[in-house]
Amino acid sequence: MPVSASAIYFLNLRGDVLINRLYRDDVGGNMVDAFRTHIMQTKELGTCPVRQIGGCSFFYMRISNVYIVIVVSSNANVACAFKFVVEAVALFKSYFGGAFDEDAIRNNFVLIYELLDEIMDFGYPQNLSPEILKLYITQEGVRSPFSSKPTDKPVPNATLQVTGAVGWRREGLVYKKNEVFLDIVESVNLLMSSKGSVLRCDVTGKILMKCFLSGMPDLKLGLNDKIGLEKESQLKARPTKSGKTIELDDVTFHQCVNLTRFNSEKTVSFVPPDGEFELMKYRITEGVNLPFRVLPTIKELGRTRMEVNVKVKSVFGAKMFALGVVIKIPVPKQTAKTSFQVTTGRAKYNASIDCLVWKIRKFPGQTEPTLSAEVELISTMAEKKSWTRPPIQMEFQVPMFTASGLRVRFLKVWEKSGYNTVEWVRYITKAGSYEIRC
Repeated sequence: MPVSASAIYFLNLRGDVLINRLYRDDVGGNMVDAFRTHIMQTKELGTCPVRQIGGCSFFYMRISNVYIVIVVSSNANVACAFKFVVEAVALFKSYFGGAFDEDAIRNNFVLIYELLDEIMDFGYPQNLSPEILKLYITQEGVRSPFSSKPTDKPVPNATLQVTGAVGWRREGLVYKKNEVFLDIVESVNLLMSSKGSVLRCDVTGKILMKCFLSGMPDLKLGLNDKIGLEKESQLKARPTKSGKTIELDDVTFHQCVNLTRFNSEKTVSFVPPDGEFELMKYRITEGVNLPFRVLPTIKELGRTRMEVNVKVKSVFGAKMFALGVVIKIPVPKQTAKTSFQVTTGRAKYNASIDCLVWKIRKFPGQTEPTLSAEVELISTMAEKKSWTRPPIQMEFQVPMFTASGLRVRFLKVWEKSGYNTVEWVRYITKAGSYEIRC
């Protein structure tokens, strides 16, 4: 269900109305008094951003020293409402030179009213893209003396940009060197038992791109996903040599992707926006390649001593390496003294988080460094409570490795002028929630 906002208000911290716009006649003009009385003048202002008073709902968010309040009289999509507020603020900042506060609103009344009429119609969100709106709302806002000067200039052919299928990219772009940068960034989420068996594991990934291409190029991206390869082999009437294939779950695309072609050919075809953007997101739950395996052994020797032995094995290739590896091994709160022996890296006791912190700056593949520690505990007369043994946590980053096995098979760029392009592809795997029970 869409937002269907009845009104939007901009208030300062005192509750004074800076600017407002009524989109429907199903709410009265005094609704802001209800918000001021029942929310702003109570202690519940920061507890929940959604409040219902009478027959109306109030969605509000504080940006700098301004409250933005959306009033709806019917059931509405709350997430869509807050998404609208965030994108509207980004739009205002693009006109005001990066500033959005009470002074910026007071200095740009006319421009804000004009923008509010364009970005919402009868309570329904419309186009909020700064690149598109600046094509036909060319008025410049009053900028703060500390804001940066505008670098983007209005370009012709605004009608095509607004009504056409490629509203995210303007025409006439020219680069001396045409380059495409593609990053596959994955986060591994793992819960492993102390014996090394996997209890829960999944990978969330995203494909980030940065394009510096002239004209209106058409890009085609091929991945080693199972459905795409099967469709390609059907179209070519012969099996495709693909190696390992993977199954992507919960795939979401940027608006530039041609979904019709993806549904028919299972290839990612798109006209990219200029600069940096997120092409797609995905999740994988089967066939995950874990970069590390951790084997902990923790022995409690009486009431005052513990022995900790942890072996970490890197499963990825010997020519690769991980960066910024941090292993946090929990210890009891009554820890008094620790001593370490590590085969690589450095280790220390961090009393603020009750952990032994083992840091390895560069972790080569196919290696098994170990940590051995003796922990002395404070002896107390009170009855000792059983230690719950929180899980070991890991942080890492492995370049040129994907836990899902996702690979780029091809990245093709076509443009009518036929220029040459340079493509750069990079893979990065990071730790999400990487935990091992001990």
